[in-house]
Amino acid sequence: MDYFPGNWGNPRTGGETYGPVSHKAMPANHATPTTRTQQPIVTGTSVLGIKYKDGVMLAADTLASYGSLARFRDVERLIKAGDSTVVGASGDISDFQHISHMLEKILIKEYNTEDGHKLYARHIHEYLSRVMYNRRSNFNPLWNSLIVAGVRDRDGGKFLGFVDLQGTTYEASTVATGYGSYIAQPLLRKAVEGREDTLTEEEAIKILDDCMRVLYYRDARSLNKIQRATVNASGVTITEPYELESEWAFAEGIRGYGATE
Repeated sequence: MDYFPGNWGNPRTGGETYGPVSHKAMPANHATPTTRTQQPIVTGTSVLGIKYKDGVMLAADTLASYGSLARFRDVERLIKAGDSTVVGASGDISDFQHISHMLEKILIKEYNTEDGHKLYARHIHEYLSRVMYNRRSNFNPLWNSLIVAGVRDRDGGKFLGFVDLQGTTYEASTVATGYGSYIAQPLLRKAVEGREDTLTEEEAIKILDDCMRVLYYRDARSLNKIQRATVNASGVTITEPYELESEWAFAEGIRGYGATE
């Protein structure tokens, strides 16, 4: 038996022994197995989105958690994509940075084409759905849930859509990701549905602030430092991070938090 591994698998005919396997014919990284991200590492939690009378509005906090550790407290998860679109993301922060770079490249390419066309929210939503589905099909998903908000197309209109890591998409007047899809979504539906064309900007801000405050109370991966993005006839506006007022005195009467009896 030939105990030299380099000769294993080589045929022997007529007593002739072929030489060792040529590693030059192998890929340069043949010793390193192909790997995939098995789970998100540094993550952001909920993003909320609603339609109101003059446009659409998103809100997200600025916390990026390393597991259960509130590690990074100034991470912005709302980005401007073109002149009339905002994208918000929950999930893995590094994957969202990759998505941001992809969007930047395609927007630059579209701008340099100079054919009179622009990418609106509907187009970016469709593009992201194809990207997410392709990565999922290759068993290498981008671990994010995305909200796309903005002007629907060149004819105007409000757009608010959702895309997840499997490429699943839908549009609605209220959208939430992460823990917010369980806690905040019922509150958003009650406050917004049926009032999309009458809700003022001030009322929309209050609704989102109140929902983000509830999430701060209930979601251990959230923070009361948030950002808000607005898309209307004036364009895209993303606020600087600001803190929500909170009140924890009620916990003194809850057994397990403050109360002893």
